Amino acid sequence: MEKPYVLGLDMGGTNSVLGIVDARGHVIARTSIKTQEYKEIQQYVDALYNAAIQIIEPVGGIELFRGIGAGAPNGNFYTGNIEHAPNLPWKGIVPFSKLMTEKFGLPCSITNDANAAAMGEMTYGAAKGMKNFIMITLGTGVGSGIVVDGKVVYGHDGFAGELGHTVAVRSETARICGCGGKGHLEAYASATGVARTAKEILQTTKKKSLLRDLDIDHITSKDVYDAAEQGDEVAKEIFDFTGTILGQKLADFIAFSAPEAIIMFGGLTKSGHWILDPVVKAMNDNVMAIWKDKVKVMFSDLKEADAAVLGASALAWEE
Repeated sequence: MEKPYVLGLDMGGTNSVLGIVDARGHVIARTSIKTQEYKEIQQYVDALYNAAIQIIEPVGGIELFRGIGAGAPNGNFYTGNIEHAPNLPWKGIVPFSKLMTEKFGLPCSITNDANAAAMGEMTYGAAKGMKNFIMITLGTGVGSGIVVDGKVVYGHDGFAGELGHTVAVRSETARICGCGGKGHLEAYASATGVARTAKEILQTTKKKSLLRDLDIDHITSKDVYDAAEQGDEVAKEIFDFTGTILGQKLADFIAFSAPEAIIMFGGLTKSGHWILDPVVKAMNDNVMAIWKDKVKVMFSDLKEADAAVLGASALAWEE
């Protein structure tokens, strides 16, 4: 009998969400645990199993499951390991797939979170039917998954496609990225980057802005969006600056893989046209004529609450 379910795991630095997914891409049940509470990886796997059983038993038991797909920071599809993830409690190289298979008795595949998002988009979302696209995740950082000829690009070591860590600004005053690099896209186009831009503009100019009523150290991209919606010129300037840098880099990425579309996902996309318009303009201003106005820029179709779990689960269907 064809097994009707898989498990999809979205492992975040704070929370880990595990969902039961059917073949139609419906998340029919989910549970979660706090990632940081488990200082040993075996403790984490045990806690994940104990939580999972609570949602697995009501649907008929683990024998109805085909496998597990996991999206994790620095997850290596080739090795099944999590390798030197800076925001997880377990350092070094963690044999995650092996530990999960031993505990659950199911095959487990792993990839990084942005590649999982690309898999989910291709299987269930806006990229369904596409064979060439780039997924850009705009959250605390900037992640990316590159799909060429229907396959995620992993490179020789499993870590290809770190587009957020390409250099966007080359100057002595360029920002330091969380990885330690200088001028990286992530330092400008992430939700964190938007907050940094807001702080810089408010500190270096005297322009009137609704944002001045807020704590400058705790301004979020949503605050900037809310201000833009009220006609705030500084908020619009922040989105123009951010979108222009992102669009210029997307033009570079197009030259690499000639995608049909670039699909953006994550908290920053909730800013809608405020971020999309400058992105598309800067992208088309900087591509070669053969790609001008040819590559679609789209927001993800997947519900934010389900997207990461669905993306991870897509790996398990391929087992």
